[in-house]
Amino acid sequence: MIALKMTDVKKCMSSLLLKDVFDPFSLIEAEIVTYNTFRIDGYIKKEFYKNDTEPSAEYSDWRDVREFCFSIIKGKRTPLSFKFIFSLSSSETAALLQSPDTTIQAADVQGLYLNFRFENDTLHCITGTSLKVFSMDKSLDKIWDNYVRRFFTQHELAFEDGAE
Repeated sequence: MIALKMTDVKKCMSSLLLKDVFDPFSLIEAEIVTYNTFRIDGYIKKEFYKNDTEPSAEYSDWRDVREFCFSIIKGKRTPLSFKFIFSLSSSETAALLQSPDTTIQAADVQGLYLNFRFENDTLHCITGTSLKVFSMDKSLDKIWDNYVRRFFTQHELAFEDGAE
């Protein structure tokens, strides 16, 4: 787990809400505080699709809710706060675990998470991992943290390690 302070909030917000940069992620949860508190549970309600083809995913893709979140945030005033909890897609997780630096299997991974929190005009991102099995092996944490740093650098999202 690492804590990063995003140093260019405007650019990061643009990447989050206006571009497809974070589309490889699923939305686990969102909370946006403006004139009200808006909460989104990213868990897909399969019963909604009773007469259609049920989605196989457990959580909504960020690309499917990004515009809605933007519609809540956009305007002349900055939100008081928000948080977005993302999980890397299962296919991207499986690809990441092809690394020779770990013996952890994709089936044993509950999720690889990015937690964005905006408060007091500061945006932080905290990484997290969750396994379905007990393991003392911390290689997944290191692989995920390095992936996130590379991902942010590749997308020119400036950050500082060790967010305060």
